Amino acid sequence: MRNELILSNQQLENQLKELEDWNIKNKKLFKAFKFSDFAEAFEFMSLVAILAEAMDHHPEWSNVYNEVEINLVTHSEGGITQLDIDLAKKIDSQYHDLDF
Repeated sequence: MRNELILSNQQLENQLKELEDWNIKNKKLFKAFKFSDFAEAFEFMSLVAILAEAMDHHPEWSNVYNEVEINLVTHSEGGITQLDIDLAKKIDSQYHDLDF
């Protein structure tokens, strides 16, 4: 079991500056991604699932047609940790690597 520390408000503010369009919603790191259709959204989710599994850190997410909403929080620690920030950065990188 990892021992991740919950980020302080100041640490979180600093980290958010490095993330593209992520914000805090319901005490979780949140971002919505839009695609041209369901197939693109599903492809993105499949790629993120591989990243998340490799990190052993899994998002809370939902998909409705062409939109994917992602919430990140380290449940075992009860808040947002560096692990969530790292996954958010990888998700953004994966999004930018898509060729849609």
